Amino acid sequence: MLENLAKLWGQVQDNVVFLLVSLAVFAGIFVVALALEKLWLKPEKQSPARRAAYVGIFSAIAAVLMYIEFPLPFAPGFYELDFSEIPVLICSFSLGPVAGVVCEFLKVVLKLFLKGTSTAFVGDLANFVVGCSLILPATVVYFAKKTKTGAIIGMGTGTAVMTVFGSLFNAVYLIPAFSVLFDMPLDAIIGMGADINPGITSVTTLVLFAVVPFNLLKGVADSVITFFLYKRIERLLRMK
Repeated sequence: MLENLAKLWGQVQDNVVFLLVSLAVFAGIFVVALALEKLWLKPEKQSPARRAAYVGIFSAIAAVLMYIEFPLPFAPGFYELDFSEIPVLICSFSLGPVAGVVCEFLKVVLKLFLKGTSTAFVGDLANFVVGCSLILPATVVYFAKKTKTGAIIGMGTGTAVMTVFGSLFNAVYLIPAFSVLFDMPLDAIIGMGADINPGITSVTTLVLFAVVPFNLLKGVADSVITFFLYKRIERLLRMK
């Protein structure tokens, strides 16, 4: 009995710590986006109501797109490809990095209300943080040079940052956190990867053979689709 209570209390503590870390991460990313926007990028001003409406629209579209997931042949089942970053990229390109970060956050919150979590919230934190690692660099570069070339360079930069940062973030924090919060040994997680690719024998090889190509594919796919949609959608909504 006491052992079970101690285990339960430990799980509660782990979840509280994870929640606090998640809130701190969101606050940190928001502050970075706000500083970039106010001190350097200075996007075109929109009325607060119009801005909120656009962020809400894109967040809702992104949340719906999170329902459409595609398994990948080289990664375990908890890594599934979705295209929810496309509306967030369009929002960020149109309204600036703060709107993009808020849109990314609301997308995850809406998804949690509608669908809940199947990864003890670790996948949801990953979606937000790794998504922002694509959105912010892409937006900064695009605002520095608002041309098709600037958009391509921006999204290429964002994809590179997401691939490197997202992979390191998985290795250092997310996969160990998933193991603790989901009460699943690391060996079991690695085993899920080994069932797909025998070369996966550790967290490092799981990241190299599954997470890196996953982030790279996601970044390229989101960037290509955004490139062809952005100007059309911007004109349709008359954002400028």
